[in-house]
Amino acid sequence: MQFCDECGSMMKSMGSKMVCTNDECQDTTEKDEEVAAEFVSTEEQSGDEVIETTEDANFEGKPTADDVICDECGHDEAWYTIKQTGSADEPPTRFFKCQECGHRWREYS
Repeated sequence: MQFCDECGSMMKSMGSKMVCTNDECQDTTEKDEEVAAEFVSTEEQSGDEVIETTEDANFEGKPTADDVICDECGHDEAWYTIKQTGSADEPPTRFFKCQECGHRWREYS
């Protein structure tokens, strides 16, 4: 990832140049081909990168936690996902779904 020397915003690749993504700045610089070979640009996330935390999210196949107890049925295994729900300096939130009864809850670190 490359950042603008003028304003500090992230830059994106456009042909042989790097362009600042800040609409007010729009600074450009020549690409350093040695550094550019390390960068990969994507237009969108693939389905396996999306974190599912909605009520109807399918948790099956996600990582399993065996260090929790379901308040509804007492089962000790649950699927979980992790999401940054606060600011970057706060710990992430773990969302759980009981493998036995399907009860959902969250844990703040």
